[in-house]
Amino acid sequence: MKKINCIWMRGGTSKGGCFLENDLPESIEEQDHILTAIYGGNDPTGKQFNGMGGATSTTSKAVIVKKRNGEKNAVNYTFAQVDITTSLVDRKGNCGNMSAAVAPFAIEMGLIDDVQEPITQVSIFNTNTSKIIIAHLPVKDGKVVYEGNYAISGVPGTASKIQLDFLEPGGAVTKKLLPTGNVIDVLSTPDYGDFEVSIVDAANPLVFVRAKDLGLTGSEQPLDIDSNPELLKKMLSIREAASVKMGLTTSIEEAKKIPAIPKFCFVAEAADYKASNGETIKKDQIDLQARMLSMGKLHPNYAITGGICTGVAAKIPGTIVNQIIGKASEQEEIRIGHCGGLLSVGAKVAEEDGQVKALSGTVFRTVKKLMKGEVYW
Repeated sequence: MKKINCIWMRGGTSKGGCFLENDLPESIEEQDHILTAIYGGNDPTGKQFNGMGGATSTTSKAVIVKKRNGEKNAVNYTFAQVDITTSLVDRKGNCGNMSAAVAPFAIEMGLIDDVQEPITQVSIFNTNTSKIIIAHLPVKDGKVVYEGNYAISGVPGTASKIQLDFLEPGGAVTKKLLPTGNVIDVLSTPDYGDFEVSIVDAANPLVFVRAKDLGLTGSEQPLDIDSNPELLKKMLSIREAASVKMGLTTSIEEAKKIPAIPKFCFVAEAADYKASNGETIKKDQIDLQARMLSMGKLHPNYAITGGICTGVAAKIPGTIVNQIIGKASEQEEIRIGHCGGLLSVGAKVAEEDGQVKALSGTVFRTVKKLMKGEVYW
């Protein structure tokens, strides 16, 4: 039996292990083998009995970090989504929630040279998307401040507030903000007919569909979706068709083998609804309702990269999100109502040489250090 050093952390509404790249073999295949063993993958039951994690996609994530030579307070960060039932480790996109854990982990492991009070800025290069994220992290006496009074939907209690600025998030995977060149596309699915969608790639690529086109209201909770296999199959069929349309894959079968991206999202007008914690979210608290899939199941909250992409899509004239949100698209922050509550996203979009460009996206998260030590595999 072998072991490796790690810190298990909650980042936003996700959690997973944070590892130093130098502690892992150079071979991606060997890294994936180790991660599958650590997380207890290849478990047909999906219970994850034989490894770390919470038997869900949002609690089975990995962060791999390395000091970025020649740059002050800078690190490289690779995100890995570990599948529970197979040996798949998906590195095609980033996780915005776990991005919040990168700077704290880097300070904990001594990778940051200039730790300044009260806020230390860390430049994070995400290798999955080749994009820069600037983390603004509270520190005191050279250490990360985890305690605070900031709360985020989907996480009990409060903690310190961490700001994440995603710089020029457009084209994170496809190199194009609008991968097809269109704000609206019509996708044909083998079994369910045609659907009008918007495909936007900012922080991570998403395919947006109107909730009503799926026979939904937009206020659904995970049980409503996850207990309906035919509906999930329809959503995944649209996601797979989008993957081919945007050039990410060349066939539906290939798209099925890349479940993490593009992410599927259905959106609806703002309305009163009850969040998963029992809180009533009022129509005037949000600008739209949005629900997204994570590895084939409805996300219990909302992915941060998905939030950035939704905020950017809201500001691109003509997209489905823009049509639904209306004049609220002119606001500096877009308020997204999701299963777990609210997510506010700052997004800046501009037109340059006749093309729409995403300048930045900003979110606020909290982090908790759960465990530091050795994990066996």
